[in-house]
Amino acid sequence: MSIKKALIFGFFTAFLILGIVSMKRAMPDAKEDRIYTAIQVYSPYVIEKKIGGFYIVDKRTGEKESPSSKEVFHRMDELEQKWGKEHLKIENNDVLIMGENNQTVARIFLETEKERAFVERFYLGSSLNLNEK
Repeated sequence: MSIKKALIFGFFTAFLILGIVSMKRAMPDAKEDRIYTAIQVYSPYVIEKKIGGFYIVDKRTGEKESPSSKEVFHRMDELEQKWGKEHLKIENNDVLIMGENNQTVARIFLETEKERAFVERFYLGSSLNLNEK
């Protein structure tokens, strides 16, 4: 009888672990709220609801992309990262948002090293060693 209980407990534990791992994979990257929402104002991508899910709309062209509901936030992150590599620069303690003609559209002050590390990791694709400074 104890082998049967151990087997049932083992299956339950395995399914629980697999469920947690799959939920972790489905979650988008964690973001620094203050800096992300400030940059989001200038991002050309927005998410619109539709009956069966979501659209990602490019405000510049009006082009709509319709990834599956499971992939919509990952795709949005990919598009924002691609845009960020071309249109964001870090200068001292500021994030410069560049326009299409390589002119500065906005300047956002970075308050903490966590915000700087987030911008460098998420938008610029580099990692920052916080012990360097």
